[in-house]
Amino acid sequence: MADYQGKNVVIIGLGLTGLSCVDFFLARGVTPRVMDSRISPPGLDKLPEAVERHLGSLNESWLLAADLIVASPGIALAQPALSNAADHGVEIVGDIELFCREAQAPIVAITGSNGKSTVTSLVGEMAKAAGINVGVGGNIGLPALMLLEPNRELYVLELSSFQLETTYGLQAAAATILNVTEDHMDRYPFGLQQYRAAKLRVYENAAVCVVNADDALTMPVRGADERCVSFGVDVGDYHLNRQQGDTWLRVKGEKVLSTKEMKLVGQHNYTNALAALALADAVKLPRSSSLKALTTFDGLAHRFQLAWEHNGVRWINDSKATNVGSTEAALNGLHVDGTLHLLLGGDGKSADFSPLAHYLQGPNVRLYCFGRDGAELAELRPEVAEQTETMTQAMELIAPRVKPGDMVLLSPACASLDQFKNFEQRGDLFTRLAKELG
Repeated sequence: MADYQGKNVVIIGLGLTGLSCVDFFLARGVTPRVMDSRISPPGLDKLPEAVERHLGSLNESWLLAADLIVASPGIALAQPALSNAADHGVEIVGDIELFCREAQAPIVAITGSNGKSTVTSLVGEMAKAAGINVGVGGNIGLPALMLLEPNRELYVLELSSFQLETTYGLQAAAATILNVTEDHMDRYPFGLQQYRAAKLRVYENAAVCVVNADDALTMPVRGADERCVSFGVDVGDYHLNRQQGDTWLRVKGEKVLSTKEMKLVGQHNYTNALAALALADAVKLPRSSSLKALTTFDGLAHRFQLAWEHNGVRWINDSKATNVGSTEAALNGLHVDGTLHLLLGGDGKSADFSPLAHYLQGPNVRLYCFGRDGAELAELRPEVAEQTETMTQAMELIAPRVKPGDMVLLSPACASLDQFKNFEQRGDLFTRLAKELG
């Protein structure tokens, strides 16, 4: 346990995570200062009166006078005010580092470009099925500091690359990088390897590393070592096995569950299940309760979720596909009897969309591209693409065209912030329009 008595602590960024940091320090008799570059950040109304605040910009004199800066994941360490403070010897951490210093129970740490929320939730469900007192959160649900409890037996944390950049003391019982595909390239000017380097921090001091046999970028820097357990589609300690039209989850040669017994569908979700099972096995959760959880878990909202089915047309909400790799995962191995009407668009965060072109061939694909990067997405296959300003306009074009056997898929490959508050709002609008139009 760290001692913060007498420390001058500055928290950058409010919101739920910032408030959890404020509460953490107040509970330890330390009153931090708070700053946020926004004039009225979320959570401002819940900030105790006694806490000094600076809004609308970063207060450099506060930063330089601090003993400890707790930075929100949303602010880059390369930001001049922060890098200047670091140069002056000020310690900069994130909320996950504060958490790691306090947590007394084993931690399962999950990162990756795609699938991490599903895998985090699945491992949490496996622990609950085993009767374990588990705290699940981090980058999803509750901030990590709100999970701290003396009676916890296990923590399962989803961690973003941004959170890992300011984490130093993580010693995970089991850690995974599910995959590494281009994302947040606007934050990582040196490209994919810089983004990967942030993710790789999750393996430092981990007892078990769960790696993706199909993605070399998920391996530790020095390659696979004795800590590594692998999962993959056709290869790996945990892999898929196809027999007589059935697909099985297989562990070290033994079939453990038919995917027919699972509510999750799609190859990307089957590999998510393998990763979750590998992590659960690594922290010695009973296999029987883990498999039971796999048969009852029906997925997370906005992640390849059946929003509406009517007249033989399926409307699928995959609004959480906020990057190219996530949309690739949705399209890989996708089977549609009729035409696929694919909605793409939003803010691409400077990503390269070209890997999607491979999945958009064939006579039965139509593209509907909207938002900030709609024009660039339409270039992937212009002869079957239509461009609209908004997603609503695109769906109004689709509705009169659909026939039985068709699928309407929102898997935008982009962030939503150009036109929506978040991906949930985008997915909710898609679901509402599907029911109205379909």
